[in-house]
Amino acid sequence: MLLTHARLETSLTLRHGEQILLTLLIPLALLVGLSLLDVLPTGELDSLSKVDWMTPRILALAVLSSAFTGQAIALGFDRRYGVLKRLSATALPRWLLVAGRLVAALVVVTLQVLVLGAVAALLGWSPSASGIAFAIVLLVLGTLCFGALGVLLGGSLRPELVLALANIVWFVLLLAGGILLAPSALPGVAGDLVLLLPSGALAEGLRAALTEGTVTWGPVATLAVWGVAAAALATRTTRLT
Repeated sequence: MLLTHARLETSLTLRHGEQILLTLLIPLALLVGLSLLDVLPTGELDSLSKVDWMTPRILALAVLSSAFTGQAIALGFDRRYGVLKRLSATALPRWLLVAGRLVAALVVVTLQVLVLGAVAALLGWSPSASGIAFAIVLLVLGTLCFGALGVLLGGSLRPELVLALANIVWFVLLLAGGILLAPSALPGVAGDLVLLLPSGALAEGLRAALTEGTVTWGPVATLAVWGVAAAALATRTTRLT
């Protein structure tokens, strides 16, 4: 049942034009544009090419786009149209409804990573081989964390409000959440605070793993805390309609 439901959710996501724009085309455009143009202050490019510095952050953006924003919006409108209410009347238990969406998010993230990684390689990306395994762990944990946050948002508010808030949060985290701008480029204590956000933790963890081959457990702890807290709260607030 889990595999069937996950396959259905994946198929619906991949057939949705707006979802493809959000989860793949925008990250792809940012990867190519920011790797070729000198736009963002990084302070880390003395020993790195722009594509080496940018690719881990775009991978973090891909996770944010699919696991959080896309999931929250889809869940909100599924509630409005009675999809969850009808599915809950079948043999599918409620936990499996959520698990199927998370598995689908993992599949979509895997496809995103393959496409973005292939394009980055064509642009000259050379990740640290010793950090790839840990980067995969971070991507899975980040997907689960942002997926729980997406369920928390999409399962408790009205669809119109979910749509607005999900996109606002996406833009805020993109610009000031440690994804496009490195924490060291932010003023004052903002850089330290950004590392406590799941977006900043994932982006910096991926950067350290894929550029330096470094295993950093701080991002793992941050993502785990956010994910567990969001999942616990979502179980209390998520409504079928």
